[in-house]
Amino acid sequence: MGKKQQPANQELFPEYLTNIQRKLIQSSHNIIMNDPEDIAFQHSIFCQTNLPYRNPGDSLRLWRRKQGKIILEIDAGRIVNPVTDDFTNMGLPYGVKARLIITHLNSQALRNNSSIIDVESTLTAFVKSLGIDANGRDINTIKDQLSRLSAASIRLGFFEEKHAVQVNTRFIKAFDLWLEKTDEQKVLWPSHLQLSEDYFHSLMQHAVPLDERAVRALSHSALGIDIYTWLAQRLHRVKKGCHQFIPWIALKDQFGYDYNRLRAFREVFTKTLTKVHSQYPDAIFHTDEQGMTLFHSTPPIRSKTLIIP
Repeated sequence: MGKKQQPANQELFPEYLTNIQRKLIQSSHNIIMNDPEDIAFQHSIFCQTNLPYRNPGDSLRLWRRKQGKIILEIDAGRIVNPVTDDFTNMGLPYGVKARLIITHLNSQALRNNSSIIDVESTLTAFVKSLGIDANGRDINTIKDQLSRLSAASIRLGFFEEKHAVQVNTRFIKAFDLWLEKTDEQKVLWPSHLQLSEDYFHSLMQHAVPLDERAVRALSHSALGIDIYTWLAQRLHRVKKGCHQFIPWIALKDQFGYDYNRLRAFREVFTKTLTKVHSQYPDAIFHTDEQGMTLFHSTPPIRSKTLIIP
């Protein structure tokens, strides 16, 4: 059987840019050439720890991550279902869309200096800005993730010298539910949200500013967003003239807990890190066979551009 011939245009252009690659290139050019127009925010806790990357299943009701001197625990919750007139179990939040939602709610709360957020009017606009079809399957996934976040309880543990501090809170204190009817399914959907006071006040003290253009460009990758937010809060804290070394096994423990082989994680992490670097060009780091070395870097959003009411 003869070798299959490639079309002439594939011989001239053997590699094609995907939509994701095009988005990354355009965003990188914009970030290098122009100051940020919109600033997003993430809580420093979620910059150091993270949610599940994939659906952990309905049977898993507790998610626990420990990183350094911080412990994060998330309990899956229950919400009232107006169809059954009873409480319904919600699963744990997970994936890239849960991360985008948290960043969006953080940003809206800080921009408006209010813990009360009108999700019905703001989330759809946010979804469209990410290039997601507001009438498609993705919007239903976002609604599901928002309901999971609304029901979840959070425990934060901080170790300071010889004592520990624990904070028990909810990401969202109160919300109204209405049932959107579609041809395919019914989705529980909070139209108004109120961040818990504990979380909102903590966010005001520990918000990490991000370039919204970078968040949009990385919106296809939960790992990409986690690496970007981690570098955004970590690199500028490295002392000038010094460096911090992190071995691959520690990076795998933080970002690759669902990988069985270190080699497989390292390959995926390195490829994703290249994409993240295109959106954070001021980040200074080095990777080798042993691990990753971090150097002091200018944060994605410089303090002079940061304005919180």
